[in-house]
Amino acid sequence: MSEVQRTVAEFAGGGLPSPIGWDGFGHWANAGAAFCCALVAVWIMQRRARTGGGAAGGTGGGTAGAFGGDGRAELVALWKSAGWALAAAGLGTGAVITGIGETLRNLAWLWVTYTLFARDGRHASMGPVRPMLIVLGLLELLQPALLLMAWRVSDLPATQASILQIVVTLRLLLVIGALVMVHNLYVGAMGAGRGMIRWTCAALALLWGYDLNYYTIAYLGTGFPLELTSLRGVALVAFTNLLAIGVVRRGSNQRLSPSRAVAFQSLSLLVIGIYLIVMVGASRSLAWLGAGPAHVVQLAFALGSTALCLAFLPSSRLRGWLKVTVAKHFFQHRYDYRAEWLRFSETIGRAGSTEPALPERVIKVLADIADAPCGFLVVPDDTGHLTMAARWQWRTLDVPAQALPREAAAFFERGGFIVDLEALRAGVDHEGERAIVPQWLIGEERAWAIVPLLHFGRLAGVVVLGRPSFARTLDWEDFDLLRVVGRQLASHLAEHASQHALLEAAQFEDFNRRIAFVMHDIKNLASQLGLLSHNAERHAENPAFRADMLVTLRNASERLGALLARLSRYGAGGGAGETLGPVALGPLLERVAAGYPGAQITIDALAPCIAAASSETLEQVLRHLVQNALDASAAGPKESDRSVQLRASAIGFEAVIEVTDFGCGMSAEFMRSSLFKPFVSSKPGGFGIGAFESRELVQAMRGRLEVESREGLGSRFVVRLPLPRDEGLSNRLALIDTAADGDPQFPGAGTRVHRKVA
Repeated sequence: MSEVQRTVAEFAGGGLPSPIGWDGFGHWANAGAAFCCALVAVWIMQRRARTGGGAAGGTGGGTAGAFGGDGRAELVALWKSAGWALAAAGLGTGAVITGIGETLRNLAWLWVTYTLFARDGRHASMGPVRPMLIVLGLLELLQPALLLMAWRVSDLPATQASILQIVVTLRLLLVIGALVMVHNLYVGAMGAGRGMIRWTCAALALLWGYDLNYYTIAYLGTGFPLELTSLRGVALVAFTNLLAIGVVRRGSNQRLSPSRAVAFQSLSLLVIGIYLIVMVGASRSLAWLGAGPAHVVQLAFALGSTALCLAFLPSSRLRGWLKVTVAKHFFQHRYDYRAEWLRFSETIGRAGSTEPALPERVIKVLADIADAPCGFLVVPDDTGHLTMAARWQWRTLDVPAQALPREAAAFFERGGFIVDLEALRAGVDHEGERAIVPQWLIGEERAWAIVPLLHFGRLAGVVVLGRPSFARTLDWEDFDLLRVVGRQLASHLAEHASQHALLEAAQFEDFNRRIAFVMHDIKNLASQLGLLSHNAERHAENPAFRADMLVTLRNASERLGALLARLSRYGAGGGAGETLGPVALGPLLERVAAGYPGAQITIDALAPCIAAASSETLEQVLRHLVQNALDASAAGPKESDRSVQLRASAIGFEAVIEVTDFGCGMSAEFMRSSLFKPFVSSKPGGFGIGAFESRELVQAMRGRLEVESREGLGSRFVVRLPLPRDEGLSNRLALIDTAADGDPQFPGAGTRVHRKVA
């Protein structure tokens, strides 16, 4: 076969086998180039999606700032380049479809060059740009027609050779014109714009420069050089790398830094590709052994490799080694700090009865960062020693009562040093940590690192992490991240401890408040019994006095019993924890009035009334109010002023109890600022707790306490409580009927009353 026939055969049919294997190399190189083009295209699409596509002509904007326009032209060109390389790998460089794919690729990159001119408006100021690109595009559009002609005259080698010369000549004109365009593009750019397109122009220069040498040698020789044909895929890979660098830099000092997820996935694809190459190479090599043993060896190799994959890939140790290796050699930093912070927030912010307690979540946060499988937390106790507070997935560890000595707290507070127990076991002692780490912890082989948790220089706790499946040496990045996260966790622990302290203080405050109520009740009982004892010395022979004395003693005994019952229910919420039921107000008012024999107390109940309340609590409230009313009336100048009126009625959905006196009254300033303030009293020796306690108890029964008073005229306390459901509804209907009849006895008669029910 002549050289012309060999060249035409390669052009039309896909090449001939080479004794040195260049054809096989070319297929693999083109396949790799197709993969690289597709990978860069997908990466650029993701980058455009994250940055919003960039702005045309922007100085710092996304992908479009590197290419011009909206960045779509380079994506189309990359996909067409991937298609051409894939066709060359699968069908051969001489196939008609491959030739058409190369034409589409060249036209796409010419369009990218034009968009780069359009980025700063030079496509309009430079007149020859558009006509030159049109001419180059028309030259490239002739290529598919020439390919079809060569295919139709396959039986005429001389004609095919002539067509081949025309193809090569037109391609030379194309690449020369494209190189001129790229030169003008870069040289004519401004300083800032030149920095943005530097790497892109270098990539285009590489693409067209390689084709210039390729077609020049084909024009001067008698056909396409097989070596350069096979290396076109390698050149395309280098081209895509330069293109990716141009996208990343954009005239700045940024570095190519793909996400960790993409890097690990790319590593997996690389491992799979290497495995396939090894498989194909081994298969080809084993084929040389002959038809007999080759199949057996191939089968054994396939089975053995599959068994190895199934045995080692699920191993956590192998996965840990791969993660450490990739993080060490592929990234500037080992950790993805954004992902670590999001995981930290997710773990520490969990809430609910089914979630672990905060100390366990603290351990888990540090364990997730260091890939530790377990850990435990110790905190300082009252004596300064560090004792166990929580553990996470380390149930078999036997921790002494004093896990770390008192000196450990001072050591960690001094510098926040993180102890690497592996290095400590190897004899390394950086800061004197050997003196404070107990022997039981050094002897525990699963213990790996000690991380202090510092809050404003004070030790909030210490977390001991277990050894991961792949134990690596801790470095500066591990120490920095663990130290920063430890401070954040210490603040959470300190806040948690403060909340517990506040809760305990609130419990003591509630206890003190109840004791104050009790003291107030005891004071009233003591005053009543003291007055009874004083009057007994003068009226002991009076039968009426003895009868009143027995009633008073009985009431005092009942009140003491009720007081003891309330104390026994301490912690249940007082009035709020008692069951509310229907209470007849008429008998209750009579019972309260009977507790003050000799006092002028009148009862006015318009109709039988029932309130939803606690009988004991309501009686206690009314006794407070009646006692205060009697004290305020005692200083009245007239005998009639010393009376107290009790009134009960039902208005709407409320039961209303009024306690009215005609004593000295109160000023508006006193009612506004001092009446319901505890421990403020206008009476000598008073506790100032009666009105405050009464309001608290009424509110606990879902009611409210109101007061009206004027100095020199007296005061009226009004207790409003909800009616039972049935009583409230029937009372409301009766009120509406009465109002419709226009009965003037009721307020608002003849009008429709609207009331908001609490």
